[in-house]
Parts: sequence; C-alpha cells; structure tokens
Amino acid sequence: ACQHGVLSFLKGRSITSYFRDEDVFSPGVPNCTGCGIELGMRFTFKVLGKDTFVFGAPGCSVFLTRGVSTEALCKLPTYMCLMTNVPSTATGVSRYYRHIGKDIKTVVFIGDGSAVDVGFQPLSGAAERGENLIVICSDNEGYQATGNQRSGSTSQLSRTSTTPVGGKWQGKPQSPKYMPLIMAFHEIPYVATAVMSYPEDYAAKLEKAMAVNNGMSYIHLFSSCPTGWGARTEDTIEIGRRAVETNYFPLWETENGKFRFTHQVNKPKPIEEFTNFMGRFSHLKEKDLAELQQSVDDRLELIDNLCKMSDK
Repeated sequence: ACQHGVLSFLKGRSITSYFRDEDVFSPGVPNCTGCGIELGMRFTFKVLGKDTFVFGAPGCSVFLTRGVSTEALCKLPTYMCLMTNVPSTATGVSRYYRHIGKDIKTVVFIGDGSAVDVGFQPLSGAAERGENLIVICSDNEGYQATGNQRSGSTSQLSRTSTTPVGGKWQGKPQSPKYMPLIMAFHEIPYVATAVMSYPEDYAAKLEKAMAVNNGMSYIHLFSSCPTGWGARTEDTIEIGRRAVETNYFPLWETENGKFRFTHQVNKPKPIEEFTNFMGRFSHLKEKDLAELQQSVDDRLELIDNLCKMSDK
C-alpha cells in the first residue's frame, strides 16, 4: 500500500459485524486511561454476544463487571466471586444451564492473580473435570489494582513495587510461569494466546472457544497496563504489537492437542524494541537485555517444537 512501508492494508471486515449491537458496558468506567483490560473486555463481549453469564474476581476487570458503589456498569448478568473460587462458582451455573437445556455461555474473566496464582487450584480442577467454561485470563503481569505487586506471570527483570530496582534488587529475578502452556498440558479442548493489537486473530479464537461443548476453553489475553508498567497511555496497542513482533508474546493455539502459530513472525525484532516502551524495564543493561532475549528465544523454540510435532 505504501512504497516506503509506512502504510499497509488491514483486513478489518472480519470484525466489523461485532460492532452492530450496543456496547454491554457503560461508556464511563473508572479504569485508568489506556487500560488494556478495558479495551479487551469491551471487545470480548462484543464477540461473545448477549447470551453470556460473566464471572469475575477482585482485580482491574472488576470495575466493569461489578460496577461502582450501587451503580452497575454491565448489562450482562454478572457474579463477583472471591479470587479463590471463580471457576468453582461458574461451574455450578454452567451445569445448571446445561441441565435445563439452555444455551448460555458461562465466561470466567479474571486477571493473572486469580488465574496464575491465588485461584490456580480451582481453575486446574475445573479443567481436569472437563467443565464447559470459557476462561479468559487478562494478563497485565502483576497485581495492578492494588499497587503493581509482582505476580507469577510478571516478566523476569521487571520492576514492580515488590521487586524494586536499587541495591541488591534489579527487578523480579525469577522467570514467569507460562500459563497458556500449563493449561494446554491439562489436555483441555482449546487453548490460545491473544492480544487486542491483533483483533481479527482474537475474534477468531473467541469463536473457536464458543464452539467447544466438551470441556474448558482457555484464552490468555496480553493486556498492557500503562500505570503499572510506566508506559504512555497512547502506546497500549503498539506495546501489544511489539510484544508479538519481538516474540515476547507469540500468538498460537492448540485444538485437541494440536499446536500451531496463528501469526508467524518472519523477522522478529530485538527485545529492546518492546522494553523501550516501558519504565518497568528502563533499568536494564546490555547483559540484562541479552538474558531476557534468551528467555524469549527459549520459550519460542519450545512452542515451535510443539507445533512441529503436531505437524507429524
């Protein structure tokens, strides 16, 4: 579309049909400006539609699903749980609707704290039992609603309020849990990664999740947090795009044990083209960037090997 490579055509027609109905969330919400979770939630339920029951837990997404004070912000039926019992509570509702023969999508929309850490046991149990739930983990890599504490999915070397920078501390020393792969090894019917920077890809994965009727679907949604990450509010979409282009957050899916990339990055950018957008990585030196790059490369190689095994 442009000889200088500045402009390019995008295929947006595949998602325009989702915007014909009104938004199920109020126009005004108390999320931070540029919140990736708000953008992700609005789009998610455009695709999932109105025959949906939403379950949430304390976190940044709670403001949309629960509302503020006595005011509701969501037009869908919602139920707020503890961080430790969301899949368990949703299971009861899912089984009830299946029992009466009503086609209602039971959706768990939680953050990385509820999925990766505090609420992992009931999530793992529901996956093992084959509960018919759509679980979406909106991952902003930390407990952002309570002040940017580190979580199990926080990136290695990232600065948080509990992994500060200075003295002996240089950000989080541990590698993050790779939750999408953990869920894939539960052998549930569908697992995918997604980011709002690629809405066509995410919409297609939501459609596949809705089609599953014999177990859990799990989507790990990368969600930028300008406040906790020290990023500009206008860079939310670009940060997600750079996460994919550097292979920091590769886009893939597995259907019934078959892995495949849904967006192939032919010429990956160096990791600093992702980290440079955020203050949480501003302390990284050359050796730190090399360490983070190696971690990214190792994870990509693992996913690539799983995809190649699925082709055999």
